[in-house]
Amino acid sequence: MSKELTIDQKSIWEDARAMLAKAEREGIETVWDREENQTPHCTFCETGVSCRNCTMGPCRINPNPNSKMKLGVCGANVDTIVARNFARFVAGGSSSHSDHGRDLINTLNAIADGDAPGYKIKDEAKLRAVAAELGVHDAEHGELFKVAKEVADVCYEQFGSKLDHLKFAERAPKARQELWESLKMMPRGIDREVVEMMHRTHMGCDNDPISLLIQAARTALADGWGGSMIGTELSDAIFGTPSPRTSEVDLAVLKADCVNIMVHGHNPVVSEMVLAAAREPKMIEKAKAVGATGGINVVGLCCTGNELMMRQGIPMAGNHLMTELALITGAVEAIVVDYQCIMPSLTHIAACYQTQFISTSAKGRFPGEIHMEVNPQNAQEICHKIVEMAIEAFTKRDPNRVEIPSAPVSIMTGFSNEAILGALGGTPEPLLDAIKAGKIKGAVGVVGCNNPRIQHDSHTVAILKELIAKGMLVLVTGCVTNAAGKAGLLVPEAAKMAAPGLREVCEALGIPPVLHVGSCVDNSRIMSLCAALANALGVDISDLPVAASAPEWYSEKAAAIGLYAVASGIPVHLGVVPHITGSPAVVEVATNGLNDVVGAAFIVEPDPVVAAEKIEAVIDVRRAKLGI
Repeated sequence: MSKELTIDQKSIWEDARAMLAKAEREGIETVWDREENQTPHCTFCETGVSCRNCTMGPCRINPNPNSKMKLGVCGANVDTIVARNFARFVAGGSSSHSDHGRDLINTLNAIADGDAPGYKIKDEAKLRAVAAELGVHDAEHGELFKVAKEVADVCYEQFGSKLDHLKFAERAPKARQELWESLKMMPRGIDREVVEMMHRTHMGCDNDPISLLIQAARTALADGWGGSMIGTELSDAIFGTPSPRTSEVDLAVLKADCVNIMVHGHNPVVSEMVLAAAREPKMIEKAKAVGATGGINVVGLCCTGNELMMRQGIPMAGNHLMTELALITGAVEAIVVDYQCIMPSLTHIAACYQTQFISTSAKGRFPGEIHMEVNPQNAQEICHKIVEMAIEAFTKRDPNRVEIPSAPVSIMTGFSNEAILGALGGTPEPLLDAIKAGKIKGAVGVVGCNNPRIQHDSHTVAILKELIAKGMLVLVTGCVTNAAGKAGLLVPEAAKMAAPGLREVCEALGIPPVLHVGSCVDNSRIMSLCAALANALGVDISDLPVAASAPEWYSEKAAAIGLYAVASGIPVHLGVVPHITGSPAVVEVATNGLNDVVGAAFIVEPDPVVAAEKIEAVIDVRRAKLGI
């Protein structure tokens, strides 16, 4: 990143630019400053050709023809090192989302045992439907908590080593299941695949890059059709299956006359209970008694924000690159975090204001934190204390340092698969009919994070607009949601920016051309929807006119998501080049060779306009093969 980068070049948003200017005035370092300090980045690391898996190294491969650094100390060549590094990267991402899913099992299990005060099963029908799918005895009529206990038991089993395949993998078309089996990609156990991936990448184990990439795909599939899918389904059962509603995005959802509490991370087990405590009349009265005339305002960041927005309509203040800027407003009394995508810098920025930085998970600890560990047994008690701490912090707020920029932007949210299909009469056929008729050219999931190496949200907004103009129905999750909302794409009025056929469909249904389907763990909704469409057509997912895009991704989780989508038959665009370019062989497999193996591959393209054209070309080919 250039040292001459201006504030306007860092972000496309007014609220972000205002807070970047405030950060400069107040001498607060942000993610953009630190990215600049790291530039230029290490070329060995960027291309994936460095290895530090043992202390005979670290080793580097130098592509210079005159260099002697052609092999690592152990003899591993560049293809092995790049594949091994990428495989470990995927294992890290798969672990994160899958462990999130395990936390939801723990919560359901505690509810079933009567050991989770304040929690309940809000969508009994969803739980029973999942129970029937998992083979639970008397799922339809059995005593609710008994059914819940058995669902938890079956879900726990998905993490083990005794299965030959994961239960939710049965949602995939038979042809896809058979392909996974033939390629030895069928996930057998969530923890099993991650452990095996880490074992294979130990020195002296799997040194065949193709073999490594196959196991990486299996590990990613264990997340997409296992841990993440469990997390989504059980969250719906416990906290309610999302349905369409309105909400707001932008830093302007913060309120100067309120105690502002931000929830950040990924786990609704914590944020739902914080919201419940903040809504209690006695808490609101306490807030008003200390001068917060508007009461208590709970807002979200990143995927915890997505979870609350989808189910409760809670507004979202920002995505990944907005988290520091949200605190710089000076209006936040508490930021309550769980895990994933939480910058350690937030504790330093919180200390510059009255903000209480409160961590709640043993898996997410931060120097400078106030740690209050939350579990299903104590969540109600701890979250009351957290809200009381936020109210006390309000008394220390300096009004002269409060700056809340811009204005809130209205959005439409809550498009679970049940809601999407419900709007179409309860079956996939109307959507398929619109695709066959050409009114909807295809469907594209645009997902992923932000990356300070790209002007904040610029590529995301650009590709979203290009796709709907080409007639693609777009589904968004995670950090893309905030960008799509602020760009005015998550309201029915956005249909005027879509191609005529898509516009007609959206106006008839009263929906936006870009649908918010949840947090990043809810990319599993997209997998399930694609499976339902493929099964209804009697084809494989790789035959569908669908694709995915991660324009500004940064994390291990995004790599796992991208790989499980490709391994499921969905082509995936990456706007940020992964750390694999040091091996032409691995690049060839990722961007081309996988087409012949799983029927999809990665499209690596930094330019969002060109990327949209490449996605359209792939979808046109698939439409032609289907004869539509």
